[in-house]
Amino acid sequence: MTSTQGPQLTRPPEPRWRSSSGGTIPCREYDPQLWFAERPEPVELAKALCGTCPLQAECLAGALERSEPWGVWGGQLIVDGTIVARKRGRGRPRKDAAA
Repeated sequence: MTSTQGPQLTRPPEPRWRSSSGGTIPCREYDPQLWFAERPEPVELAKALCGTCPLQAECLAGALERSEPWGVWGGQLIVDGTIVARKRGRGRPRKDAAA
């Protein structure tokens, strides 16, 4: 009786976030909801955590290229595909007068 061997399984390549410069990737270490939080305080924390990421520039460039609708990407808050300085809490009055 001969045994048949199937194809050799090889390990897939390491994801880029693991194999790049060896630094930690905060969005892979913390709760992903932090980068899409509704309140300003967690958003500011996510932005600060991104400051330590070795992929910060690539992340931001990719998000802008894809016109991400919202979230913290590369240490910047993106709303409707553009960078905004701060997240405003719900229920606050508009910054500009309503027409």
